[in-house]
Amino acid sequence: MLGGVRFSINFLILFVTFYGFNIGYIGITSPGGLYFPFLDDHLNYIELWRNLYIAAAAKILELMGYVVYTTNISLKVESHSGFRLVYSCLGYGIMSCFSAFVLAFPKPLRSRLTFICVGLSLILSMNLCRLILISLFYNPKITMLSVNHHDIFNAVLYIAILFISYIWVNS
Repeated sequence: MLGGVRFSINFLILFVTFYGFNIGYIGITSPGGLYFPFLDDHLNYIELWRNLYIAAAAKILELMGYVVYTTNISLKVESHSGFRLVYSCLGYGIMSCFSAFVLAFPKPLRSRLTFICVGLSLILSMNLCRLILISLFYNPKITMLSVNHHDIFNAVLYIAILFISYIWVNS
């Protein structure tokens, strides 16, 4: 009983810390309101994260033979679709939740760190695949029962994370 309470408290503290830090950092590196230009110019890991996603998607698509155009926030594939990578598409929410869960779980530190690397790699890879698929196949005129790609991706990602977490917890 006490272990479950301890886990829950640790999980909530870690999640709020990770998620809150990301939201706060986005806030202080975006002009307007409380803004720190030094952090925006020199330590903006959110912008780096977005640039890495766009560059990786562009490189993979180019290797597949597509002509790709990019900006610092978007990617377009010639004769296909593309995406505008807003902050909510980066996955920091699910990554914060996953990391908090794994770190709060009572397993040896080595196991937790290894599983965080595996899980975050899975999340990042699946998100990159989603961006590539959106670039090639997204058509806003076609809807399936009013379900958008965010909902579909979230469902697939949550199922994958729950599956690997179940295996890890029970191993």
